[in-house]
Amino acid sequence: MNLKGRDFLKLLDYTPEEIQYLVDLAAELKDKKKKGIPVDTLRGKNVALIFEKTSTRTRCSFEVAAHDLGMGTTYLEPASSQIGKKESIADTARVLASMFDGIEYRGYGQDIVEELAKYSKVPVWNGLTNEFHPTQMLADLLTIQEHFGYTKGIKLAYMGDARYNMGNSLMVTCAKMGMHFVACTTKEYFPDAELVAVCKEIASKTGGSITLTEDAMEGTKGADVVYTDVWVSMGEPDEIWEKRIKELSPYKVTMDIMQNAGENSIFLHCLPAFHDLKTKIGAQMAERFGIQDMEVTDEVFESSQSLVFEEAENRMHTIKAIMAATLQ
Repeated sequence: MNLKGRDFLKLLDYTPEEIQYLVDLAAELKDKKKKGIPVDTLRGKNVALIFEKTSTRTRCSFEVAAHDLGMGTTYLEPASSQIGKKESIADTARVLASMFDGIEYRGYGQDIVEELAKYSKVPVWNGLTNEFHPTQMLADLLTIQEHFGYTKGIKLAYMGDARYNMGNSLMVTCAKMGMHFVACTTKEYFPDAELVAVCKEIASKTGGSITLTEDAMEGTKGADVVYTDVWVSMGEPDEIWEKRIKELSPYKVTMDIMQNAGENSIFLHCLPAFHDLKTKIGAQMAERFGIQDMEVTDEVFESSQSLVFEEAENRMHTIKAIMAATLQ
């Protein structure tokens, strides 16, 4: 399959066959890395990494993956980039495309990464926007495939705020891959109705399904995968914490939820997670609200059903596959 020169902005742009190809390529590259087989076939190429939102996993994944492929990287944080401030997005795209072979963007609106791609002559990859997180999706698919041996027909229940990049992306992914997506949350936190309609149409052709429910036990019953994310996203105001904790606490992933899903179910989280008080924010929330955890209990996070660290590692392998496929 030839994906050379393609942008990777959202999974809505890719067919199920193309998505599966990238997951399988990631599995192949992971196997080679474990066996110490070099894959540095892109020596001499360089990529620009634009990070308007900081990240541990995304930055490390792109840098290690690029190095493994033989490429150089330049990291551009908000203080060292003029994108959207002194220089337009279109001009930034044209300047960087003249110097680099690929551009990664992690930041705010999906319109930004779409505009970068429009004016760039080299592939642009979405490391995260407010609306979509496609590189995370490939890592999740690889993790599910490694554990179950397949993805089609898998039931995935997402707990919490399903309105933004993770809820959107998981719903799209399940629709594309013939999986069954369930959003377990209050109606206020349901995904955008227009995107739900698009995903239902896709799912009708792939054998998947889209369900929205306020009943956590009904939604997670028999789920193969229980998934959650932090309740407050990067850049949101501090005062939103109290509202989110009050409204989303019924959708915390507990051992009761995991037992309801079944003993063979797995827990996934894109990380970082507030599962204990060992972070500054976690300690602050404990002091302000008297809580010990937020979206997931420490018992679940540290359980044998939790594959969050395998999932985190798979970010690097799947990002490597994206760069290899679009630059090779």
